[in-house]
Amino acid sequence: MLGLILLLSACRDTPPPTNHSTEPIPANVNQPADVAQANGTFNEYHVPQDKSGLMRPAVDRTGRVWFGEMGQNYLASFEPESKKFTQIHPPHGQAGIMGLIVAPDDTIWFAEQYADYIGHYDPRTRHFTTYSLPQVTTPDPSNPKQTLSLPSAPNELVMDQQGNIWFTEMNADSIGKLEVKTGRFTHYPLSNPRTVQKLSPYGITLDKNGTIWFTQSGESKLGRLDPSTGAIHVYTPPASAQQTSVLMEVHSDPAGMIWLTTFNTNDLLQFDPHKASFTAYAVPLTGHGIQGIYGLIATSANDIWATVAVSNAIAHLNVHTKTFTYYPIPTENCTPLGISQGPDKSFWFTESATNQLGQLIP
Repeated sequence: MLGLILLLSACRDTPPPTNHSTEPIPANVNQPADVAQANGTFNEYHVPQDKSGLMRPAVDRTGRVWFGEMGQNYLASFEPESKKFTQIHPPHGQAGIMGLIVAPDDTIWFAEQYADYIGHYDPRTRHFTTYSLPQVTTPDPSNPKQTLSLPSAPNELVMDQQGNIWFTEMNADSIGKLEVKTGRFTHYPLSNPRTVQKLSPYGITLDKNGTIWFTQSGESKLGRLDPSTGAIHVYTPPASAQQTSVLMEVHSDPAGMIWLTTFNTNDLLQFDPHKASFTAYAVPLTGHGIQGIYGLIATSANDIWATVAVSNAIAHLNVHTKTFTYYPIPTENCTPLGISQGPDKSFWFTESATNQLGQLIP
C-alpha cells in the first residue's frame, strides 16, 4: 500500500497588482573569449524500462537521486552505492510528474501536472499526501458554444523559508502557493482579465530575499512576485532574444542574480534585479539535433552549470572570465535535460532520449 491519501482542495483567488513593462530591456552581450573542453568522470545508469520520460532530478542529503518518469507514471529514486532504482506509482497518477524538490527533512514534493495536484512523499513512512488543484475552463477552439475543463497543470515548484510551496500553473496562467500547515491554496493570476494557456508560466525560483521569480514561456518574459504584497512585475528580455527564445528554467545564484535558459536559442541569460538589466552569454553550440539550453544550476555566483542538448554536453560558465567549459556526455544524442548537484558536489542529470540517469564528477 502507498499509504493514506489526504485530499485538501481549499483554494481561493487573490488578484494581485500587476505591472507589465512595455519595452524590451537592453542587454549586454558577452561572447566567450575561450571555450575549453574537459572530460571529467561520467557514470551513466539505464533505468529499468525504455520510454521512461525522465524529468528533473533532485538529490537528498544522503546522495539518493529522485526524479519523475512521465513515460511510466513513476516517482523514482536511485541509490548510487547499491546502484538500485526504486519506482513507485503515485496516487491517482497520470504520468505527469514534472517539477520535484527535496525538502530540508528529506521528504519529496512534486507537481503532478496531468492529475492536477501537488504531492508530498515521505520515504521513511512511504506515505503520500496529495493536495488537489482546481480545474480551469476555456472555450473549446473547435466549438465556441462549449467549454473545456483543463487541469491547472502545475509544472515547477520551490519551497520558501516558512515551508510553503510555490509553483507555476501552466494552464491557469498563475503562480500558486500551498500553505502546507493548513492545506490552503492561494492563486496569483498573471493577467487581468485572467487568461488560460496564454502565458504558460514554466520555471520558478526563490532568491536570497524570499522573492519569487518565474518564467513565462508563452511570451518569453521574466516575472517577479512579492510574497508579502502579491505584486507582480514582468521584465521583457532584449528584442534580439525575446523574438526567438523560449524561456525555460530560472535559478537565483547566491549573490541574487537571476539566471535563465532559452531552449530554442544558445543564450544563457543573466538578470540583475538592482539594475533591471539582462546580460546574454552566447553558449557555443556544436553538433546537430535539438538546439538550446534547458537544465540550470548555480553553485556559486561565479559558477553556472547547464545542460546543452544540441552539443550533448554539460556546460560550465565561469562568470568572471566569461568562458565556458564543456563536458561531453559519453552517450551520443542523449538529450540531457534536468540537472542537480549532490552533497559530494557531483552533478546528476537526466538523459531523456536514452532513458539514462547521468552523473558528472568534474
